[in-house]
Amino acid sequence: MLPLRLASTSPRRRQLLSQIGVSFTVVPVIVPEIRALDEAPATYAQRIALAKARAGVTTDPALVLGADTDVVLDGEIFGKPTTPTRALEMLEQLSGRTHEVYSAVALVGPEGREAVRLSISQVSFRSTTNAERHAYLATGEGIDKAGGYAIQGIGAIFIAKVVGSYSGVMGLPLYETALLLKDFGVNVLSQPPT
Repeated sequence: MLPLRLASTSPRRRQLLSQIGVSFTVVPVIVPEIRALDEAPATYAQRIALAKARAGVTTDPALVLGADTDVVLDGEIFGKPTTPTRALEMLEQLSGRTHEVYSAVALVGPEGREAVRLSISQVSFRSTTNAERHAYLATGEGIDKAGGYAIQGIGAIFIAKVVGSYSGVMGLPLYETALLLKDFGVNVLSQPPT
């Protein structure tokens, strides 16, 4: 069986992939995450996930997994805030609203075989106060997270409802990931424990 490489340094993606008992190694990749003019969020997420998987390919035969997760509100992709000011703006926009999370996963195998799957979830935020948003930002958790929050952390206190994939909102849709792996001959349930 071919080794599996995760083209991501995200601790959340490592945790989720480990959760389903799949053996893998991490390959750090750098892919510019720039949306093309008028590019649909679904197209963008799938393109970036595939670009990450391709970037992890080496001369050694392996399966390479790439992923991309994006918070989208009113057609705008929020990205990952790099400053507290931008994170605060995002949290304010999400307050009392339902947004979408597009989470794409791509797998690249030998001889150029490629496949991509997409998960779309709806996440409803309760109304938050300015004081709550500032207190959350003070934790440092929202920086460098899509949409300025982490569903698996303190940010969960703002989330009233999730329709779709919790793991997808977290950063790696496990249902779609398992289907992709199966398509490439890797049965998750037949893997030795990690």
